[in-house]
Amino acid sequence: MDKITIKNLEVFANHGVFPEENALGQKFVLSAVLFTDTRMAGRTDALEYSVHYGDVSQFMTEFMQKHTFRLIEAAAEQLAEALLLAFPRLQAVRLELKKPWAPVRLPLETVSVEIERGWHTAYIALGSNMGDKKAWLDGAVQALQDTRGCRVTAVADYIVTKPYGGVEQDDFLNSALELQTLLTPQELLSRLHEIEKDAKRERIVHWGPRTLDLDILLYDDRVIDMAELTIPHKEMHLRDFVLVPLAQIAPHMRHPLLGKTIEELKTEVVR
Repeated sequence: MDKITIKNLEVFANHGVFPEENALGQKFVLSAVLFTDTRMAGRTDALEYSVHYGDVSQFMTEFMQKHTFRLIEAAAEQLAEALLLAFPRLQAVRLELKKPWAPVRLPLETVSVEIERGWHTAYIALGSNMGDKKAWLDGAVQALQDTRGCRVTAVADYIVTKPYGGVEQDDFLNSALELQTLLTPQELLSRLHEIEKDAKRERIVHWGPRTLDLDILLYDDRVIDMAELTIPHKEMHLRDFVLVPLAQIAPHMRHPLLGKTIEELKTEVVR
């Protein structure tokens, strides 16, 4: 990914743990690496195809002056998110926030925090077999679209499928969606659980009926194996009701463990 660098932008603002820091203010120094694709800008010489570093510098200055944080960690985190939401061509940002002469009563020149944040691509499976199934799925898509730091970029067709797991119940309505997100995998899982809860999801019978079922299938090419979260989803490569809609929106995505595309996995399952 191409980079545009802003180095040592000086901003006078009011951030700090001590009350006098918030009242009197002090100098902060910001540096940012903007990750974006500059190919079209370079080929056309048109600013619209790049990220305007002047606008970014002004944005950072105004953000730091309009808000007050106790911790520079919080200032950096909130500023990085605000930048990624405000500039559509910005894919990621590496941000360093320096606090010169921090009040620690020691001969300290500067203290700083450096973070890197960016957009991630996640694929979510959706299912419902209770009540107005389409309404539950539509509501989940809208809830994710309305979530700060989330952009729904593709939704597969809804398909009717037979129940999985041997429990007698109604047919399912299933789909999958592609999501651009600033949330971590754990934060995204928590948000999905909130949406399920809002849909009155009850976890009573394993593989039983539910108003709404949301699962993270893939998150970039990450491999996560934790008690509460496994990515890629453990059995996605065995389930036609997952692979059929997913192949519609991401046929060439590769399973990070199996090395096969979603289309190849679908072909193996759907015969």
